[in-house]
Amino acid sequence: MSNALRIAHGKFGRVALLDMDASLVRHAHPHCHVLIKADGADTQFLVRDRLVPLTDESAVLINAWEPHAYVHDPNRPRTKILALYIEPNWLSGFRPNWAASGVPGFFSRSGEQITRTLRRRASELAEAMMAAPADGPSQEALISKLMIGVLERYTSWRSAAPDEVTGRVVDFRLRRAILMMRNDPGSIVDMTALARAAGLSRAHFFRLFGEAMNIPPRVFLNTVRMETAVNEVMDGEHGMTEVSDRLGFSAPAHFSRFFRDHAGAAPREFRRIARLTLDGVKAAG
Repeated sequence: MSNALRIAHGKFGRVALLDMDASLVRHAHPHCHVLIKADGADTQFLVRDRLVPLTDESAVLINAWEPHAYVHDPNRPRTKILALYIEPNWLSGFRPNWAASGVPGFFSRSGEQITRTLRRRASELAEAMMAAPADGPSQEALISKLMIGVLERYTSWRSAAPDEVTGRVVDFRLRRAILMMRNDPGSIVDMTALARAAGLSRAHFFRLFGEAMNIPPRVFLNTVRMETAVNEVMDGEHGMTEVSDRLGFSAPAHFSRFFRDHAGAAPREFRRIARLTLDGVKAAG
């Protein structure tokens, strides 16, 4: 069974050290997403329609809102993966145009050969997360060094143009649908009803949405639901049943399955691991 070993979170976004032996469903993130193998067997991700290897020599780079899935080979052993989900606003503090990491196309390639320096930085980060999960400042410094190296090597950052992901959406009906999904993702249970509320037929809505966002509306909605779920689970103020109800799941078990299928860990386990960082920081303060 897959599980999260450590989760670091802060202004930078979040970084998870995952121990994976099961595939994840097709999903997306509103951040640039970097995956580096920490230990175990070589593996692969499906990025859009192409299999991209994750090995000791290669990293996987996924753009914001880019559909992807983890594809586990059941005949291979487990893989430990360092997964970074990095906030564009935090990156823009290093270089203003790194805010472009939040829009499609920031990474030109999904797979890149990883350098010795970047592999060493990733190993240092994974080791620090395991040894001292409450040492947030040290982890953020290591994340900074790793991400600066990744972006300087694998992106055309000098010519990147910051933009908001929905800034290119001209059709007011799509904007209305996107706003509905973002404001209350738990209330959206049917794509046909959402299309109708936006003033479009289902077929026209799917076509316009795909052309504007390069992602199906259901994947977009699930991305919003998952990011909301992650924030709620890490925040820890609400029980799982309440979070499940607010996000529109008919039963907590369905929410738990949805969360595991997207994050590789059940929500209660995710919360427990995330608190290793949060509780330690509070104790230190």
